[in-house]
Amino acid sequence: MNTTATPARLSTADSSFEADFKARLHWSAETDAGIEQRVADILADVQARGDAAVLDYTTRFDSLRAATMAELELTQAELQAAFEALPEVQRSALESAARRVRSYHEAQKKACGESWSYRDDDGTLLGQKVTPLDRVGIYVPGGKAAYPSSVLMNAIPAHVAGVGEIIMVVPTPRGEKNQLVLAAAYVAGVTRAFTIGGAQAVAALAYGTATVPKVDKITGPGNAYVASAKKRVFGVVGIDMIAGPSEILVLADGTTPPDWVAMDLFSQAEHDELAQSILLCPDAAYIAQVQASITKLLPEMPRREIIAKSLNDRGALILTRSMEEACAISDRIAPEHLEVSSRDPHRWEPLLKHAGAIFLGAFTSESLGDYCAGPNHVLPTSGTARFSSPLGVYDFQKRSSLIEVSEAGAQTLGQIASVLAHGEGLQAHARAAEMRLHAKS
Repeated sequence: MNTTATPARLSTADSSFEADFKARLHWSAETDAGIEQRVADILADVQARGDAAVLDYTTRFDSLRAATMAELELTQAELQAAFEALPEVQRSALESAARRVRSYHEAQKKACGESWSYRDDDGTLLGQKVTPLDRVGIYVPGGKAAYPSSVLMNAIPAHVAGVGEIIMVVPTPRGEKNQLVLAAAYVAGVTRAFTIGGAQAVAALAYGTATVPKVDKITGPGNAYVASAKKRVFGVVGIDMIAGPSEILVLADGTTPPDWVAMDLFSQAEHDELAQSILLCPDAAYIAQVQASITKLLPEMPRREIIAKSLNDRGALILTRSMEEACAISDRIAPEHLEVSSRDPHRWEPLLKHAGAIFLGAFTSESLGDYCAGPNHVLPTSGTARFSSPLGVYDFQKRSSLIEVSEAGAQTLGQIASVLAHGEGLQAHARAAEMRLHAKS
């Protein structure tokens, strides 16, 4: 396995930059046809056989044998016991992170998640009624790694939104339960939790079984099988997004210690081989220093093989003509995580429109956002930040329009609606409006 990392060195001044840049960015979101077919079969089987199918697939894929689904459900007592058994330093960190995440999402709810209405001069009431979803499912990845932070980031905004029930699913291969994940579920207020994963868990949440309740929406990242399953059940339930490989883009002006930037690039590259880490900087000497830091620091990293493959296959150190050009290129990429590692980050932030999360200043490492800064770490990837947003309270709410037309308002609106309805050839629509018009003398 190659444990040296030399990300592609590109320069916007080179004639080949556009072609090289596009080739480095390319990632196909298309799922392997074989995976798609297997997922379709699993979804159909769970829809038909319910719990029995979930039990079969859990045995097959997770080597976890259970006679009934009750054996795969985590009780509230078990979640609480996991929390209480943690070392004090972990309990404190978990509670502190949860407080910050909750505080941020409570502010978000006040800013964009409240009902409102107003009345026209004629007394007509117009408004919007915001209500929480009744029941949501959160998928927490398991297997190669455990993600208690994902529990907090999915469950807490749902809780703040007022969701009645939060159902967590988490794979536990060979029955190995991560106690920090269980403790996070307790702290975040998860209602019920099941040790199931993969497409079968998504199917159980989407369709419901005798044991797993049907939910209204499924959130949370997973592997290719989970992503394919979420895509297929969309319409039966809501979903948050189809997540691709993790990404970080660092805009640097050369004032941040190069070791810091190298480690920030590592922080995403260590997720998996398909993750992408890019540096944009107008200082060639600084880019060389970052490469030297990569070479120096990589041997220290436990996941150095994954980091090396990610950086070699998808990483890039890009020399730009200016910070302004770097900002323009960043907007073209629309990265999941965007660090503005600059002495004056607020000078550049107004030039940046498209990113899942923007981290301002040298001391704001992306990893702080992953765990405890407060904003959500479930972010749009693969350029979808151009049209989508981080997971938030608004993902666990829905909006209903409120309309109460006064008698006076019906005289004006009725005439407008009548003209437009006749124009569309919908006479009943027109008549319904006309019946409420006062007879003219």
